[in-house]
Amino acid sequence: MSIALIAIDGPTASGKGTVAQRVAQALGWAYLDSGALYRLCALAALREGVDLEDEGAMARIAAALPVRFEAQRIELAGQDVTEAIRDEAVGNAASRIAALPAVRAALLGLQRAFRRPPGLVADGRDMGTVVFPDATLKVFLTASAESRAERRHKQLIEKGFSASIADLLRDLRQRDERDANRAIAPLRPAQDAVVIDSTHLDIDQTVRQVLKAYHDCFRL
Repeated sequence: MSIALIAIDGPTASGKGTVAQRVAQALGWAYLDSGALYRLCALAALREGVDLEDEGAMARIAAALPVRFEAQRIELAGQDVTEAIRDEAVGNAASRIAALPAVRAALLGLQRAFRRPPGLVADGRDMGTVVFPDATLKVFLTASAESRAERRHKQLIEKGFSASIADLLRDLRQRDERDANRAIAPLRPAQDAVVIDSTHLDIDQTVRQVLKAYHDCFRL
């Protein structure tokens, strides 16, 4: 497919979502938060009391996900869940169901349907390795677990949620372990990915590095 695409993968709280949105805005492209789809599946399952380990039931939820993305608003079955899907419990549940092959297969077509002219910036954990292996640019954005825990803590505090950095760090490490060692689409850089460590970079600096890497694709 000739439609330009930047795939940005990375672990939890690496800043990939914010960076991807900023890059998409700079280029005038569409943006896909693939993690939101897994979080939506998890939220729907939690609300319906579905066992997260029931792969068949989770795949059915994923295949019929009543989701709508509207500007900065995300709706599930007509209800605004933009903030609800960012809850830590939902994030942990999303990491668990992301290891289920049937769920990943159910969401694959939905994710690929976001690729439209003039271009797409997609962030997740397997955008460059599985979903868009032909991406124009593949970026793997990482940062130390400690810095990621501090960033997530700051985000939660700013939104009025109480949080413990120690608990967040433990959860991040557990999710990193689970994501990196799952049998299907494990979290890892694509062989041709540009790896950016944002531990000591702010958002603007990271965005500039991604945009530079994209423009460098055409200077060969």
